[in-house]
Amino acid sequence: MKSKSGIIGGVVVALLLGGAGLAFAIAWRPAIAAIDPPKPQSFDSSLVKRGRELAALGNCNDCHTVRGGKNFAGGLPVPTPFGTIYSSNITPDAETGIGRWSEAAFLRAMRLGVDREGRHLYPTFPYDHFTNVSDEDDRALYAYLMTREPLHAPARDNQLSFPFNQRVAVAGWKFLFLHPGTYKPDPTRSAEWNRGAYLVEGLAHCGACHTPRNALGAEKLNAIFAGGDVDHWQAYPINAQSPAPVPWNADALYAYLREGFHPDHGTARGPMAEVVRNLSVVPASDVRAIATYMADVFGAPSAEQKQRGEEALAQAKSAPASVPADSAGGAIYAAACAGCHESGRPPPFGGINLALSTAISGPDPRNLANIVMAGVPPVEGERSPIMPGFAASMSDAQVAALLTYLRSRFSKQPVWTDLASVVAEARRMQTASLETLAGARNASAASAERAKP
Repeated sequence: MKSKSGIIGGVVVALLLGGAGLAFAIAWRPAIAAIDPPKPQSFDSSLVKRGRELAALGNCNDCHTVRGGKNFAGGLPVPTPFGTIYSSNITPDAETGIGRWSEAAFLRAMRLGVDREGRHLYPTFPYDHFTNVSDEDDRALYAYLMTREPLHAPARDNQLSFPFNQRVAVAGWKFLFLHPGTYKPDPTRSAEWNRGAYLVEGLAHCGACHTPRNALGAEKLNAIFAGGDVDHWQAYPINAQSPAPVPWNADALYAYLREGFHPDHGTARGPMAEVVRNLSVVPASDVRAIATYMADVFGAPSAEQKQRGEEALAQAKSAPASVPADSAGGAIYAAACAGCHESGRPPPFGGINLALSTAISGPDPRNLANIVMAGVPPVEGERSPIMPGFAASMSDAQVAALLTYLRSRFSKQPVWTDLASVVAEARRMQTASLETLAGARNASAASAERAKP
């Protein structure tokens, strides 16, 4: 007869073995056989065209392209609280890209976040949103990517500490936070609303930036669209908590997303600039659908928000206020900013009246510091808004004085604190961005030189 301790030991062993088996079942995924890279002409041209539009909606080029580098060749550093992850090469290169991926392998990566070899992908690739993309749209994306120029670009090693450098840990993350399945239309809503919801919650993955995350890096489902952090930028809340001085509506959202500018809201900048640049080439009906859905997410403005908007518009139309002679920030504003922002001229030769600026009214000074440091670069070949950056001509103390003045004059919000560290970080990020761009250009030039006969 077995002793009590022996029985307990047997139970513990059984539980451990069962747990190990369950963990293996959750983590293990089989490899999918490699294929010979399909010939570009094997894909229907209309499917490729649709895939191009979908890739723009998904902003694929922005995440999978190093600044100044070749499209979709990967290598872009994505900072996370757990370390830096580098985006992958999604060109049809057979050795370093996805050229040997079958359509089934591509669909699995989009739906479940697993690569062709069975490795779990880190959720910086937002498959928690892409799981909502239809098979039909995934096939169009596959056709588009497989007809791009194959680029030999080996993956860079991620810079993650233990245990985050173990991909098996991602399986546990998925067990907790990934909910596979496609978007289910709401029959009580219009076709346009449902189309917008499908895009926003799926391929456009708006919540990936505009939703705060928990300690494990997953989106907080109880705070969807309540604002997030992206590369030292704040992705503003895009719901009823929006700090925009003038409330958003569907028409304003459409214009902003389609053209990158709206006179009551200003210019898309930072990570959002690339998003609207991509949205400018997709069907207008899709952008309108996104605007319709997001206007519903914002909701009807409260009486307080309406009053705030009316006051901001009235201030923007009023005569410019005199600048206090003893204000260091005011003097900088008068010399460097007022000429454009109080001119009343439309872009690209005039700037938005700063009473309408979300960057000034928002709770976080990072975006405004970034804009002052880096400016708003022009878009090649377009009549786009433009603003010079002042990183080279202003000290950190001058930038902080300017931000303090702008906050006090153009908003009724509390003063910002710890501006010195915010401005210093904005300068560091601007310097790092320029160095990365220079490095990418040098690498591209060296590659081109090596390719010469």
